[in-house]
Amino acid sequence: MSTTSTPSKPSAPKNAPAASSSAGGKRKLSYPVVLLLIAGGLLLLSLVRVVTGDVQLSNSGQFSTAIAAAVPIGLAGLGGLWAERAGVINIGLEGMMMLGTFGAGWIGWQYGPWAAVLAGIAGGALGGLLHALATVTFGVDHIVSGVAINILALGVVRYLAKLWFGADGSEAAKAGGNDKQSPPMDNMPSFTVPGLADGLGSIEKHHWFLVSDLAGILRAVVSEVSWVTVLTVVLFVGSFFVLWRSPFGLRLRSCGENPVAAESLGVNVYTYKYAALIISGALAGLGGAFLAVGVHFYQENQTGGRGYIGLATMIFGNWRPGGVAMGAGLFGFMDALRVVGGGATVHAMLLLMAVLLVALAVWKFRAGLRGARGARVQAAVALVIAVLLVLWYALTDTVALEFVEMTPYVTTLLVLSLAAQRLRAPRAVGKPYRRGEGT
Repeated sequence: MSTTSTPSKPSAPKNAPAASSSAGGKRKLSYPVVLLLIAGGLLLLSLVRVVTGDVQLSNSGQFSTAIAAAVPIGLAGLGGLWAERAGVINIGLEGMMMLGTFGAGWIGWQYGPWAAVLAGIAGGALGGLLHALATVTFGVDHIVSGVAINILALGVVRYLAKLWFGADGSEAAKAGGNDKQSPPMDNMPSFTVPGLADGLGSIEKHHWFLVSDLAGILRAVVSEVSWVTVLTVVLFVGSFFVLWRSPFGLRLRSCGENPVAAESLGVNVYTYKYAALIISGALAGLGGAFLAVGVHFYQENQTGGRGYIGLATMIFGNWRPGGVAMGAGLFGFMDALRVVGGGATVHAMLLLMAVLLVALAVWKFRAGLRGARGARVQAAVALVIAVLLVLWYALTDTVALEFVEMTPYVTTLLVLSLAAQRLRAPRAVGKPYRRGEGT
């Protein structure tokens, strides 16, 4: 009686290097490393605050404004993440935010801020549904559809504002509305942790190294925080668990990676793309509603390009909720510097950016020694820019107002250029897909 033997699997050599956990052999940042980087950033910020003497860099007012600026950007970025994880590029985030601001302003002055939030979500979801209808059902190019939604939303909100807010003799006009803004709505309540906020405020006033800076940050998250901000945090955490820890999220992400394979396994790709785009629009609309509720009315051009910056945070965050949150926090911080500190505080930030660029130059130079292509050139460029920033700081006392206004957008370009090499978009994002392609 003969026996057949199956060939054994060749074992890996003993001295073979372990496989990297991320594509391209790049190490994936672990949570301890991320926390260490955040602690290092706080230490550096505190040091720059002491050297420059600018207390606005790390006080609670600066970080409260940064959080308020980060929320709409983060919601737009999270909306873009939902869409692109399902394989659809959503350039229309700006237009969906516009619909959210208008819906919030229209409903808010009549029924209050919480109704305004719901109306903003509905307005953005309507924009997401329109984008889904164009791209998923009719196969319109994603970029063309998104741009069309932005243009269409701008025209619609301007027309409806004149019709509903600025009409002579209307109730809205009598309540303070006009062609460019809605009547004011009631204030949305905020929450403060009693006792803790005052205690942290007293520590912050001493301007101790690192301790007062940390107290200022903590006070910003426990004092007069909008409930929409709390909802935003819940949505970020919930998005992570839904997209990466649930069967629904696995199927949705498979539509953005390989829709043909997903369809072969019984996934209704169209349904998941529609769901993702409606959620995407709703999140962007919520970001728009936050803007309207924060100032108590809808105003023309209220979004100010935040939908596009949100798209940049999504790319910077590598299509991950945590990365989007970090990117939104960075852009919100830079925007708050413009609003709270002005030219003097942005001038102090020149020194901080120079130190960060020197650290980047050292990192790139070490990568060049290990054989990374172009790393030494990048290190040299970063070092040259750092030297120029130090000279700028040393030879001036403030930054011109025109550059202060540009700060968030310059930061967007700089961060994306530095992060470009580690990014990996969903494989099928933006690619046309028709039902039944795999058969």
